[in-house]
Amino acid sequence: MATERYNPRASEPKWQKAWEVDKLFEAKNDDPRPKYYVLEMFPYPSGRIHMGHVRNYTMGDVVARYKRARGFNVLHPMGWDAFGLPAENAARDNKVNPRDWTYANIETMKGQLKTMGLSLDWSRELATCDPSYYRHQQKMFLDFWKAGLVERKAAKVNWDPVDMTVLANEQVIDGKGWRSGAPVEQRDLTQWFLKITSRSQDLLDGLDKLDRWPEKVRTMQQNWIGRSEGLLLRWRLAEDTAPAGQTELEVYTTRPDTIFGASFMAVSADHPLAKKAAEGNPQIAAFIDEVHHMGTSVATLETAEKKGFDTGIRVVHPFDPEWTLPVYVANFVLMDYGTGAVFGCPAHDQRDLDFANKYGLPVTPVVKPEGVDAAAFQITEEAYVDDGAMINSRFLDGMSPQAAFDEVARRLETTMLDGRPQARRKVQFRLRDWLISRQRYWGCPIPVIHCDACGAVPVPQDQLPVELPTDVSFDKPGNPLDHHPTWKHVACPKCGGAARRDTDTMDTFVDSSWYFARFTDPHDEAEPTDLAYVDGRNGWLPVNQYIGGIEHAILHLLYSRFFTRAMKATGHVNAVEEPFEGLFTQGMVVHETYKGPQGWVTPAEIRIEEVDGQRKASLLSDGTPVAIGSIEKMSKSKKNVVDPDDIIASYGADTARWFMLSDSPPERDVIWTEAGVEGAHRFVQRVWRLVSDAVPVLKDVAPQAGAEGEALAVSRAVHKIVKAVGEDLERLHFNRAVARLYELTNLLSPQVAAVAEGRAERGPAVRQGLEFLIAMAAPMMPHLAEECWHALGAADLVAERPWPEFDPALVVDNEFTYPVQINGKKRGDLTISRDADQAAVEKAALALDAIQKALEGRAPRKVIVVPQRIVNVVA
Repeated sequence: MATERYNPRASEPKWQKAWEVDKLFEAKNDDPRPKYYVLEMFPYPSGRIHMGHVRNYTMGDVVARYKRARGFNVLHPMGWDAFGLPAENAARDNKVNPRDWTYANIETMKGQLKTMGLSLDWSRELATCDPSYYRHQQKMFLDFWKAGLVERKAAKVNWDPVDMTVLANEQVIDGKGWRSGAPVEQRDLTQWFLKITSRSQDLLDGLDKLDRWPEKVRTMQQNWIGRSEGLLLRWRLAEDTAPAGQTELEVYTTRPDTIFGASFMAVSADHPLAKKAAEGNPQIAAFIDEVHHMGTSVATLETAEKKGFDTGIRVVHPFDPEWTLPVYVANFVLMDYGTGAVFGCPAHDQRDLDFANKYGLPVTPVVKPEGVDAAAFQITEEAYVDDGAMINSRFLDGMSPQAAFDEVARRLETTMLDGRPQARRKVQFRLRDWLISRQRYWGCPIPVIHCDACGAVPVPQDQLPVELPTDVSFDKPGNPLDHHPTWKHVACPKCGGAARRDTDTMDTFVDSSWYFARFTDPHDEAEPTDLAYVDGRNGWLPVNQYIGGIEHAILHLLYSRFFTRAMKATGHVNAVEEPFEGLFTQGMVVHETYKGPQGWVTPAEIRIEEVDGQRKASLLSDGTPVAIGSIEKMSKSKKNVVDPDDIIASYGADTARWFMLSDSPPERDVIWTEAGVEGAHRFVQRVWRLVSDAVPVLKDVAPQAGAEGEALAVSRAVHKIVKAVGEDLERLHFNRAVARLYELTNLLSPQVAAVAEGRAERGPAVRQGLEFLIAMAAPMMPHLAEECWHALGAADLVAERPWPEFDPALVVDNEFTYPVQINGKKRGDLTISRDADQAAVEKAALALDAIQKALEGRAPRKVIVVPQRIVNVVA
């Protein structure tokens, strides 16, 4: 055949159509082959895919195609995480319905994903904003409620008084609403919670079973759950300072060993003692109000300046009735952790030390490092948080902190205060219950009706789904469901009286906490899942390989783990508790940034040239110099984005896929460069030229491993690469597999030329190597592989073919390479049969040109052969 350049514009749509017509990627639930479920975190339909999507979905697609070739019945579905605030903002700003905006974006992004040639089962497509999806979510909410896994209670939230809505912690910036700029208030609102804390220990223990998760992700979840063993300790209030009716302050501490280093108590602004103190002190009340204008997130509390107000109340030290400590209201103590009160030991906690230094409170070290003089040991600016020996602690001196912990606990557990033990051991978790109420329109409605006579009443199942109204207005601040004239007004299902729908919608994390289970049978109308297919003997769960960004390492994954347990408790899965067997978190796609006189500019707007050995950038439009900045994550704000459509239009999808896989280990960031993309495209063309050159001489040659000579050597090399590529893909080492395909292409190119020049005996081995190359490239560059396979005369599709099998006899290395030394200095290498005897090794070593030249005709004094190790010639 005439060698022409490979044309992806013509090839890629053709093969995508062929796959679609044959429904190659539609998984059948009753297929008898072993099941394999590969899933990438589904996208939010923001409008267009970005290069991060390209990398994420390419990796998943390689796994899916590889596992299909390995004989698995592969489920590789796609859906849309479609509810959320951006759609609501777009509706308000552009006067469009959120539903219309969302579905238009889905259509656009679906078209883009299809141009990538992904082997997705589009027959199972779902969108979380579709009533056919959230109907089942509402049913599960009610089932969870009935099972005691849902609770309605008051909670402190971030409230934007201008937008009149609750804000997530991430939407509070410097104490102000991210959109309105208004100072945020903390309000107590009655909200719906999923009781994730009921599974705290189970979620923690489950991490030990997830051996195919990254260690860093398991550690992050461990820390978020935050199990601690401590002491609930009651401090008696000094009577002359205690507000009326108050006698004690209970704290939770993980460091009772440091009790003799305590210098203050700190209580939350919402603690009953703080509120009591504020009743008679306007200054304390003003400070509490100031605290209420902070965000509620842990991150906000950790980064904000530590502030406190002395209430004038004092507590009595449990081991010394003459020793009292001041009680402060502090902005860094949360009411919903522990008891909302802590004791401060400044010498051994950095936050406490900063606070003590600010307010002139004592700093007494009570743990010292080994080998340090206790009398000379001081703490000034940096707390000592490591192990050591107890000092300045009376009866605890000399003990280890653990022994001191136990001794304090033992003594206070047997000391009575008002008829009860002064302390008791307690396991505490940092994890809080999951607040799912959102004062938003574009989310899953909470299926509850509020009746003045009957209270909160579940919507009857035959009335599900509770659908969102379409005729909503965003002209007023707050939740449009509150303003709707008719939607929220209904009859109570119990008594028939006038009642109101709950106008809150669910946190969108709920939508994404079970979608993977719905994919197992998304057309089941009766139930959220079909127990025959969701898990167990014929089921899909757990997901064998889940792929997504590290930014979801905590919340999404933790919520999904809890949700699966809740589904098990309510009969929506059989036995599975961990939804994701294997987890892979890929790196980001990053790019240089460019800044001109008018601000950031996109890569498409500039020209880069080498000037005096340095890279210089300028605007294409008028040649204005542009500064080349740092390499950062692609973002619209920095304009360092590359549009996947442009890349696919210019180079084809296979080039984009190949570059994403080849540039760096998949868990690391990939730096997008024009040179890198062009290099990937050159390789695409090189493979096409190799096949084009091979067709005239190999089209009618049957593939077969070589038996001797150069043909055998070719087959040995080919089969070793097949074995290695399979192992690489099993481990998700995509970049290594790519490197081996470069190696195989380099190996085959001269061999094709040799066959063309008359070495016909190599033909079968080379043909086999070429077929293996195409088959192994198919998961990564599927369109090119189909075109090459077709060019070789095949009538079937590569996407349907099995993975090449290597011959074990050909991958066993029957040779060994000895380093050969003269007087301890290496002079050469000897490759010889592994079973060669010492005499043969010695003879072959002395025959090496390098050795003969070094000996200059002299006989060696001795030759030492260490089998399978080294040859040393003593001259």
